[in-house]
Amino acid sequence: MMSGHLKKMRAELDLTDPTKPVEYFLPLGEQELPLNQYIGKVLKLEFGGVINCQHCGKKTKKSFSQGYCFPCMRKLAQCDMCIMKPETCHYHEGTCREPEWGEKNCFVPHYVYLSNTSGLKVGITRHTQIPTRWIDQGATQATIMFKVNTRQQSGFVEMAFKDLIADKTNWRTMLKENQADRGLLAEAKELKGKLQENMSQVIQSFPADDIEEQVNDVLSIRYPVLEFPTKIKSHNFDKNPVVEGMLVGIKGQYLMFDTGVINIRKFTSYDVRVDG
Repeated sequence: MMSGHLKKMRAELDLTDPTKPVEYFLPLGEQELPLNQYIGKVLKLEFGGVINCQHCGKKTKKSFSQGYCFPCMRKLAQCDMCIMKPETCHYHEGTCREPEWGEKNCFVPHYVYLSNTSGLKVGITRHTQIPTRWIDQGATQATIMFKVNTRQQSGFVEMAFKDLIADKTNWRTMLKENQADRGLLAEAKELKGKLQENMSQVIQSFPADDIEEQVNDVLSIRYPVLEFPTKIKSHNFDKNPVVEGMLVGIKGQYLMFDTGVINIRKFTSYDVRVDG
């Protein structure tokens, strides 16, 4: 038995052996529970009714922006809308909520990538979050298309692709099966060709070499899944404090039980006890 406040699952991928599935760990306060060992076994998670803001630590009745109290959600730069829509960054207007945080997290290299999740998807991530970002989204394949100098630039590049390709994962489809492998490098080349004029305009609007086209290998990712659900039923600690059943798989940030699935990241900062 272990207990503590939840954080999103930590994942490890052995890049030297593509046959090995992702190793998952469930953070509970200062402890971590290795999860792969519970695949095929009964696991019980019980919410104790307490939520503490992951930033200030204060007790909150409701979690905002995945683990924050309402005041912190309103004041923290990492909870601002520009994190979801980087092209709306307003740092240059002098209105960033936390300029120092923005300088450390937004004015660093970012990548625009192509992945295979519930289908073909374009996305962005910081240079430090590869391959974590892809794993969190349940991607089975991914490759980098562009490297940029700032988060805002990644948003403009991503926007250029949105008319041709999704930028969101259909989580229900992602959990029901692994999509068939795709020729990501060929598809990336085709997309770039269709968007050559639009991308030229984006690239020319920034200093030289701020946006660089990349051609990388495709990373394949396997997940520890015994069986995929045919019908998705979601567990929700706000409606039922107990989640119990046989753990049949883990993919993205979801635990897949024979009784339903639960998005661990959604319940960041919830105080939970785990019995296995």
